[in-house]
Amino acid sequence: MTPLLPEGFRDRLPPHADAAAAIEARVLESARLYGYERADPPLVEYADALGSRLKDGALTDAVRYVDPVSQRTLAIRPDVTAQIARIAATRMGHHPRPVRLSYAGPVLKLRSPELAPAREWRQIGCELIGLDSVPAAQEVVAVAVSALTAAGATGLSIDFTLPDLIATLAAGPLPVAPETIATLQDRLDAKDAGAVAAIAPAYLPLIEAAGPFDTAMARLRAFDTGQVLASRLDGLAAIAAGLGEGVALTLDPTERHGFEYQSWLGFSLFIAGAGREVGRGGTYTVMHEGGAEEAATGFSLYADAILATAGPVDRRRLFLPFGTPADAGAAMRAAGWVTVAALEPGDTPEAQLATHLYADGEARALR
Repeated sequence: MTPLLPEGFRDRLPPHADAAAAIEARVLESARLYGYERADPPLVEYADALGSRLKDGALTDAVRYVDPVSQRTLAIRPDVTAQIARIAATRMGHHPRPVRLSYAGPVLKLRSPELAPAREWRQIGCELIGLDSVPAAQEVVAVAVSALTAAGATGLSIDFTLPDLIATLAAGPLPVAPETIATLQDRLDAKDAGAVAAIAPAYLPLIEAAGPFDTAMARLRAFDTGQVLASRLDGLAAIAAGLGEGVALTLDPTERHGFEYQSWLGFSLFIAGAGREVGRGGTYTVMHEGGAEEAATGFSLYADAILATAGPVDRRRLFLPFGTPADAGAAMRAAGWVTVAALEPGDTPEAQLATHLYADGEARALR
């Protein structure tokens, strides 16, 4: 028999689809309270335009096809961030900066990562276009924490990284041949001390400068004898200080996986019960027409990853027996009940997965 769906895709059934929608609504409402207004870009765009809005953000993971109408190559978005960048640079190019935008929608990956076999995800996020300063990063990280808390997540932790660290050092105090920088970044990311020693032994201390935030920061400051990284580290310390003690913090300064277009700051978001990150964020550069650049900061969350950590879904359903007056059902819905009305005399609460029965003007628990 032919599979119902292609590999990497799945149906979202009740009550889990409702629960995912509720998470999305709570995240967006939390963002709205910080001033982030909803934007809703289309699922498909011209591939060349979609791949050119983020500096260093090549369109490597997008499904492409030729549009039979325009005969141009289109791409199904693998990430909404580039679309928000396009909107901010074009349709909202006249808007005073910074522009605060939120979004939610499906994204499609050409390939799925090993730890997350799904190719389709529901992405929710916020982008602050116009600034990548420390105050901007402080706000964005705070909004991400607030959004996860609103979604019901617990055990929050953030792993910070400095995506442009190696490029900064290689161009200054610790020169590295341009053709070996990518390999060095890869080996540092993999914590391969032997390979790093063979390429650029001066970078070996960076492998040890990863772990609990305070310890890692102390090691980085000791490593930065020339104060080349001082402004970055001071900014990172300020962001961490603004989070208080309710969020666990770690630092891996050379982590690059998933941060290909971020600039001086990147962060991964984790919650209790999740085997991998439930979101990522950081600073990046938006490209305008003519080559002009604009700083930006943002984050993205994945509703399915958050939902996977949740407990059993609360599914209260009130069964209205056949013939229940319409105004009685309306009154119970106004009181917050989900009502399921019998549409024929033989219908039963069990058949409608009801938890309560409407009788004598009130809801009575069935179990």
